[in-house]
Formats: sequence, structure tokens, C-alpha cells
Amino acid sequence: MAKGEGADQYSNNSLLTNKPVNPDVVKLAGKREQCDRLSICNKLCYAVGGAPYQITGCALGFFLQIYLLDVAQLDPFYASIILFVGRAWDAVTDPIIGFMVSRSPWTRFGRMLPWILFSTPLAVVSYFLIWYVPVIENGKVIWYLVFYCLFQTLQTCFHVPYSALTMFISEDQKERDSATAYRMTVEVLGTVIGTAVQGQIVGMANPPCIPVAPGDNITTEGLNSSLLLGQEVNTTVISPGITLDQTKTAYMIASGAICSIYVLCAVVLFFGVKEKKESSRPRSELMSFWQGIGLVMGHGPYVRLVMGFLFTSLAFMLAAMLTIPFWQWFLTKFGKKNAVYIGTSSVIPFMILVVCVKSNLIITYMVSFAAGVGVAAAFLLPWSMLPDVVDDFQVQNPDSRGHEAIFYSFYVFFTKFASGISLGISTLSLDFAGYMTRGCTQPENVDITLKVLVSAAPIGLILIGLVLFRSYPIDEERRQCNRKLLQEQRENEVDSETDSTELTNMV
Repeated sequence: MAKGEGADQYSNNSLLTNKPVNPDVVKLAGKREQCDRLSICNKLCYAVGGAPYQITGCALGFFLQIYLLDVAQLDPFYASIILFVGRAWDAVTDPIIGFMVSRSPWTRFGRMLPWILFSTPLAVVSYFLIWYVPVIENGKVIWYLVFYCLFQTLQTCFHVPYSALTMFISEDQKERDSATAYRMTVEVLGTVIGTAVQGQIVGMANPPCIPVAPGDNITTEGLNSSLLLGQEVNTTVISPGITLDQTKTAYMIASGAICSIYVLCAVVLFFGVKEKKESSRPRSELMSFWQGIGLVMGHGPYVRLVMGFLFTSLAFMLAAMLTIPFWQWFLTKFGKKNAVYIGTSSVIPFMILVVCVKSNLIITYMVSFAAGVGVAAAFLLPWSMLPDVVDDFQVQNPDSRGHEAIFYSFYVFFTKFASGISLGISTLSLDFAGYMTRGCTQPENVDITLKVLVSAAPIGLILIGLVLFRSYPIDEERRQCNRKLLQEQRENEVDSETDSTELTNMV
């Protein structure tokens, strides 16, 4: 079906170009092809823009729950409410911001870059205030809920336009794929930086574990609460020589360092990347939010791509940086669909091995590195395939333009949805198994639950995702056909511009 559609479209559109070749068109096409090429500096500057999302995401994901419980000293119930509402709000804002970006006008800086520029200062301030303990005791819950949701909204104003920017840095598919590989490498590095910066600064201020002897009648709720035995708020000794005030200061220093990195990355992106104006063909008529959703979700290849990676994203939340260049070469050589199957399925044997082998540090490192090969594919491939889906949509809907941000925002929404679901399922599973926060030892049920969460469950989700990918219609032949069709459309537009200019000059 895909081949037939592509062949028919290609043959029909080819009829439009059977006319004498205009030398001006050839010159303009050659100049455009040269402009589409990105230098290594351009690709690096573009890639750096992906770091803030990963750095702040890792810091919040790994440390916010601990911070709310042990430093801000909130009740576990309220801490859970803040985390859940923040995640839900973050996911909801993606399609809304994507819709707003798609309707925003073109400026001399572009359409995506102004969103990145103006959201950065506000995002940095709100992120810093998340890690500040307010003086008013009764207003803590509202404080953290407001600034957590505000930061998620402002970060979405950065990340959705940045993701859609892929379509505007070059019209060449190979250049976009290469820039995406650079971006994924930096984003993986960003996860390491976020964990390392936050962990190194606040690591020494973490509370020690609480030894629990067999038969001790200590509830999980009691262990989760940091207000043990009625300790004073401002003089609580968290570990020998470290007070709660010092711990608060450490978290604020860490947030200040991450804010500085955030601003630096945004500046490098803004000044190092030039957003190319889309085709001179007028954009399609403005549509409502729900019409935009229907248009995007009605495109079959996009739905299959999102649903396939939704399930595999539930399995992969970590990645390996070193193997991304390999997968970039592999997808260029053998095609993206083959890379999905081989890369994603290659991690399954190691997921089985990690729970079958008894605890051994060397084997654990080896298994983790080998599994990272497949995880790297999960990081790179969806963002590399998404531009192909947008191109396919433009071929099938040539009169509908300016919807790139909607495509990217919904993909980000599903990615965050997968992250939230995985976090919720893992937290509830550990809670049901009797996991005790700060406990030096854990019940046997926790050990079994962890093995299921890191092995059996991800393997099942991966298999579901691979089955869904069977119906993904854009193979290499169709992708190349779309590229030719889009190139013909652009040449026809250039030809039309040239004819209009000549007519104007004659008049």
C-alpha cells in the first residue's frame, strides 16, 4: 500500500515538471541545497539546546521527592499530590503550547526561537524557587505546587519549539538526521550532568539509612516521615555535622548551578542556530485546537510511530551516549525501520541476564553498557523518524502548512505520559511490596518487585511496541519518494516565484 501510494504520487507529480528547465531555477535550487547543509558548529549549537530539558528533568526526577519529604518536610500525601499534579499538568500543556506555537507569526528571529528566548528567564526563576523552602509553614504545599507547575509550563514553552525546530534548521533529511544524532548525544550527556551536579552538591547532605531489625514494628509511613521523634525544624541534624539549614543551602546552590547551565545552553542555541523560513507558499487557514488535534491524529504513520514508541519508552528511561553515533550510521546504511527492530530488541537478552546473574559489580557494568546499545537506539530513532512523518504528511496534504509544532508537541506529550505512567506504576508497586524509605534492608517482596520492573515488564512492553511497528508504513523507498516529491514542490514554488518576478518586471 505504501509503495503504491508513493509511486502514484511520484508519477502524478512528475507530470508537473515536464517543461523546459529555467536556468534561474537551477541556480536557486543549487543555492538552496548549499544553504541546507549544516556545519558541525551549527549542529553542536542546536544539540546544546536539548541539554536543559534533560538536566532539569533528571534533577527533579531523582531528587524532588526526597527534597519534599526530608528537606521541605511535607507530609508524604501532599508530596505525592504535588508530584502527580505537576506531571499531569506538564503533559496537558504540551498540545496546548504546540497549538499556540503553530499559530504564532514569523519574526526576524524565526517562529520557534522567540519562544525559547522569552521563556528561559522565567523558567530559570521558577526552577530556582522550587528548591527554596518558604518561611510560611502553612503555604508550603501551594508554593511548591504553583512553582512546579509554572516551571513545567515554561519548560514546555522551551522544549516544544526546540523539538519542532528540527524541521526549520534544514530541508535536507540527512542533515536533520545528523543534527538529531548530535542532539541525542548531548541530551544523554545532559542526563549525566543533571544527576552529577545535583548529586555531588547535595549528596553529602542526604540522611543516613535507618537500620531495621527483623520483627521490628515500624511502619512505612513512619520511615517516610523525616520528622522523627519531634525534631526541631531548623536544628535537625541529618547526619553528623550537617544541619537541615545546611542541606537547604546545598539544594539551592545545586539549583543555582543548573540554572546557570540552562541559561548558557539557551544563549548558545539562540545565537548558534538560524531558523530557516518555511516555504513562501502561504500557510493554511488557522484552525481550532480540536481541529488541529484531529488533523494530526488522523495521519496514520504518525499515530503508529507515537504508539509504538509509547510502549518502548515505558521500558527505557536511561541511555548510553557512546552508541548513538553507531545507530546514526546504522539507520543511514540500513534504514530506520530496520534500526528500530534490531536496536530495540537487542536489549532484551541483557534485561533477562541482569536478573538471572547474582550480584556482581563487573557483570553489572558489562550488562549495563551492552543494554545501553539498545537504549541509545530508543533515544535516537523516534526523533529521527518524526521528521519523516511530517514530510509524509506534507506530501499527502500539500495545502496544509505550519503544523510542525503540533506534531512535535503531541509526541512530547506521549513521552511525558509514558514517563509519568512508569513512575506511578513503579512507585505503587514498591509501596504494595512494602518498600521502606531510608531502610538499610528491604523485604523479599521488594526484591521480586524490582526484578519484575526492570526485566519482565519492560520486555513485555518492548514486544508490544515492536508488534505495533509492523504496521509503520514509511520504509526507505517511501521516504526517498517523499523527499523527491517535496523537492519537486519546492522547485515548482521557486519557478512560480521566478515567473512572478519576471511578470512584475515586465509590468
